[in-house]
Amino acid sequence: MRGPDVPAKALDARALAALAANPGCSRRALLDGAGVNKAALADALGSPSAFGQSQFALTRGNAFEAKVKADGGADLLRLVHEKLDPRAQPPTGASVPDLSAIGPEGRTARTALALREAGQAPGTWTLLDHPMLALDVAGSPAFLEPDAVVVHPDGSWSVVEIKSFPLLDGSADPAKVGAAARQAAVYVLALEAVAARLDPAPRVRHRVLLVCPKDFSNLPAASAVDIRKQRAVTHRQLARLTRIEEIADALPDGTCFSPELPPEQLTAAVEAVPAAYAPECLAACELAFHCRDRSRAAGTVTALGRTVRAELGGLTTVGDVLAAARGEAGDPDDPAVAALRRAARLREEALGAMCR
Repeated sequence: MRGPDVPAKALDARALAALAANPGCSRRALLDGAGVNKAALADALGSPSAFGQSQFALTRGNAFEAKVKADGGADLLRLVHEKLDPRAQPPTGASVPDLSAIGPEGRTARTALALREAGQAPGTWTLLDHPMLALDVAGSPAFLEPDAVVVHPDGSWSVVEIKSFPLLDGSADPAKVGAAARQAAVYVLALEAVAARLDPAPRVRHRVLLVCPKDFSNLPAASAVDIRKQRAVTHRQLARLTRIEEIADALPDGTCFSPELPPEQLTAAVEAVPAAYAPECLAACELAFHCRDRSRAAGTVTALGRTVRAELGGLTTVGDVLAAARGEAGDPDDPAVAALRRAARLREEALGAMCR
């Protein structure tokens, strides 16, 4: 389905969080599930994506993460103890198991084994550096790699997210914190799947540790983030996703998403998969510019945002909305139609008053 010239791109927690925020988009579900590189696809479609981190930001983030995890994760464990588990014994030392294995399946199995072994050593701290977790998404496994997972002395598990944006005077950009919380919620769900296979099942904490640079320095600071709301929403939305096989079965035979295809053929292949564009996609999907252009060309009200779409009920296009407002179409008993006609009358009265 990807085509031989499109390198596969693994489905990560960031993509899953974005997919959970828009579960009605079959296009994203299929392309992400098939490992299609949407950035390369957007370039070939003539709508290059501005989504993603710069190389400078990635380098800075990797350097900061290495600093936080230096000396066996001493700083990281100190912050976990301070922010998440102050009543536990201080982490004077910790076990840092080797999680290396062949392939994502091997690393997932090795992580599960390390978590099981950590639970058999009560009273100690264990730090899992870049463990590999698996989560079933619409019938297909997604392999996820959190920055760290900590096993507390009481046997409970915590997710640690390390970000390069700063904590200024103890707080950070709410939008960035929200994105990190949604990403951490995906990891918590995957950890809960591992815990459910153990007897007794360890407790997966719903307060995660967000570690960021303090002010404008390179010193680590941390904040505990309660992700129960994000976890519940993500779990519900992922459960609503249509299975990838069902979406693929509805496509014409031979559908391919290779960037090497002629533009007309590639566009037809992409358009064969229904999309659910909303302005929020601009911050989360590489194909957002392409879908926005198509949505505008079709005059769909989704281009105006989900809130507007919800208020308009059965009116799905801008043409329908204008016709309803002018009294040319629409059921007058429909609350949305009635509100539009009242708004149109008020507008006419206001314009008439200005002209007098």
